[in-house]
Amino acid sequence: MDWDKIQYEVISTDQIYIMKSSSDGMFTEGKLIPFGTIEINPNSSVLNYGQGLFEGLKAHRRKDGGIQTFRPQENALRMQKGAERLLLVAPSVEQFIHAVKQVVLANQRWLPPYGKGSLYIRPLLFGSGPVMGISPAPEATFLIYTNPIGNKYKGLAGDMHLLIEDKFSRAIPGGTGGIKNISNYSPVFQVTKEAKAKGFSDVLFLDSQEHKYIEEVSSCNVFIVKGNVISTPPATGTILPGITRKSIISIAFDLGYQAKEDRVSVEEIFEADEVFCTGTAVSISPVKSITYQDKRVEFKTGDGTTSMKLFDMIRGIQLGDVEDKNGWTVQID
Repeated sequence: MDWDKIQYEVISTDQIYIMKSSSDGMFTEGKLIPFGTIEINPNSSVLNYGQGLFEGLKAHRRKDGGIQTFRPQENALRMQKGAERLLLVAPSVEQFIHAVKQVVLANQRWLPPYGKGSLYIRPLLFGSGPVMGISPAPEATFLIYTNPIGNKYKGLAGDMHLLIEDKFSRAIPGGTGGIKNISNYSPVFQVTKEAKAKGFSDVLFLDSQEHKYIEEVSSCNVFIVKGNVISTPPATGTILPGITRKSIISIAFDLGYQAKEDRVSVEEIFEADEVFCTGTAVSISPVKSITYQDKRVEFKTGDGTTSMKLFDMIRGIQLGDVEDKNGWTVQID
């Protein structure tokens, strides 16, 4: 691999981890199998009714050559919450972390060297058993595959330029916007494709009721900075409770900022000093501009900004360069 050229693209690795639930509603012991296609019943609930969840996390190479990942227990807990909502059997936190370790070790030759990127880890949980009629599947499958990625993704390849969408909503109260349901993402394909065709990086969605408060971008959370205050919309059911988002709130407090979860109107975001997005894939990506209808506003980016300070801190923890005072990292090697 030319690690300097690797970006964010499909690269198949060696092994996947898979386990299935048994008749008593528990997961049996999982196993590693060669990467490839898997069989699935045409009557499965995931194919017919979208009964499925996914997660995303990364494994990083440290300077000493060791391997670690970042807050996998949070991914396990979030998957359990989503499984409860969709009536799926979920692996325990211990099973989840064990599976992550096994699949990373099996594919470690695909993990980029220190500072060159990371091994993206994609856990899936879906109803694989057959159903006839709208009902939860009698069997669930838990699967993890990996994919090496570089450091450049969205804003990390350059500042983001967002378009505020005021016609289509990403999520509605009482829906599944607060979990990583697989069916949350394809409905935004159309509007994001149209926005990118106009030169924008992504779409920032508004609330579905008043259409005046920002919620999140198609696949990441959003923050605004005004003076010493960092704000992000509250995760009250229509916004995904991102793990990077949660970590940034904590780190911001440690760095002396006031960090809060609060509704942010379009008018407030236009008055911000900085705007940035957070997520496992994007890490922390600064936003250079936001366009709403006929109005375009630019924000501070680059060296010395709050977003860069936060990025350096969380990146340092993930790579093992900054002391992990919170016990967030898990050693894999």
